[in-house]
Amino acid sequence: MTDHEGVTVLTRGQLARATGCNIETIRYYEKIAMLPEPPRTASGYRIYDDRHAIRLRFILRARELGFSIHDIRGLLELVEGGRQTCAEVKGRTERHLAGIRAKLADLEKMRQVLETAAAKCSGDNVPECPIIETLTSA
Repeated sequence: MTDHEGVTVLTRGQLARATGCNIETIRYYEKIAMLPEPPRTASGYRIYDDRHAIRLRFILRARELGFSIHDIRGLLELVEGGRQTCAEVKGRTERHLAGIRAKLADLEKMRQVLETAAAKCSGDNVPECPIIETLTSA
């Protein structure tokens, strides 16, 4: 739907469909002030515009990449305040990437321990189980 000034206006449902986002998630982002509260029509319906869709897509993509709500707020503040520099955004991204690398290293260690324990397990109907022993050892 387009209003008289050529701005596309959307209902919450249309915004959800346009961005692939759940309506409840949109409500949540509004509640925590990540998504600005939209203006309302005379009859009280919320109307969203392209800026809401762009911001919501940014939030959703950042979440897909594992950024926390806190980190996304920081990125949005940089962008909206006109203070962002590539160096600042890169620094935040590299800190996030370091966290991802640490998680990957932890997951690799878990995989190795579990593979070793599973390889030692006969799978027979016996009371001794190397997997249980692995889980109970320090």
